[in-house]
Amino acid sequence: MILFWASLLAATTLLYVLLDGFDLGVGILFAFADEPNRRKMLGAISPVWDGNETWLVITGTVLFGAFPAAYAALLSAFYLPLVLMLCALILRGVAFEFRYKSLGFRWFWDLGFAGGSFVATFIQGMTVGALVEGLPMKDGHYIGGTLGWFSPFAALCGFGLVLGYTLLGASWLVRKCEGEIRERAYQLLPVMTVAVLAFLATAFVLALTMHLHLMSRWLERPYLLIFPLIGAISSVCLLKSVQQRKDLAPFGFSTLIFLAAFGTLACSFWPFMIPFALTVEQAASPPASLNFIFWGAGLFVMPLTLIYTFVVYRLFRGKVADVGYE
Repeated sequence: MILFWASLLAATTLLYVLLDGFDLGVGILFAFADEPNRRKMLGAISPVWDGNETWLVITGTVLFGAFPAAYAALLSAFYLPLVLMLCALILRGVAFEFRYKSLGFRWFWDLGFAGGSFVATFIQGMTVGALVEGLPMKDGHYIGGTLGWFSPFAALCGFGLVLGYTLLGASWLVRKCEGEIRERAYQLLPVMTVAVLAFLATAFVLALTMHLHLMSRWLERPYLLIFPLIGAISSVCLLKSVQQRKDLAPFGFSTLIFLAAFGTLACSFWPFMIPFALTVEQAASPPASLNFIFWGAGLFVMPLTLIYTFVVYRLFRGKVADVGYE
């Protein structure tokens, strides 16, 4: 049962990164568009963006119910950045609705939408970077203080995820839009692909020079090399799809790049929930609790949420209308 909940946690985290990642990326690109294109960008994500954030809620719920020790340690470490992230997501949601009703202050809500997207993305990347670098832990408890999670490497990872989500966002705009905004997204895709690969290479070299404990997994588990290979092949295919103007392909290949990065982290972390401080088994709830929540969350909530997500994306497939979102 522990393996089931660990797999489910990984799946919900990945779904959040991919689904909310592209609409956060669109939010970041939103800052550089004019008003007609901004309406089209919002129209490209309006049917799905709030549902995408459901996966963040589910991830937190699974972590709280199935792995309370990890939940407590992570909240102790990242309380401040996570509160800022939630505030950014709330501001982003409010700005999404208010910008159409407040003509005089539309610039403020536009700034809130783009800024909230950037801040939320940056904090998510910085959190991952802090976990990769390693948190100050003792006996399964965080001991690093208010800013013990912050470091230049974590900040670099924050900017790296901004680049990654922007790549997903541009891929989504190519998939959903026509006209000028589609062409601009096509122009941006090669730049963002190279930027993401440069970040990944830089982060890998820095991790080696910093002698991070996590890098020892590459010697212990040589099969990890398959993930960078998948990412490299996906990047080449993405660039070719841009040349051939295949609207559906870039988002698929961008997703594969994220899958490769996520697979690298997941296999490097295992069997630790918090690297080299708290294992999955140590963090897990008692077997009776895991079995109890399975009958509700595992057997009904997750399948229903997956079905809802599939239906929404199926229903709103295709290009957005040129008139944009009014």
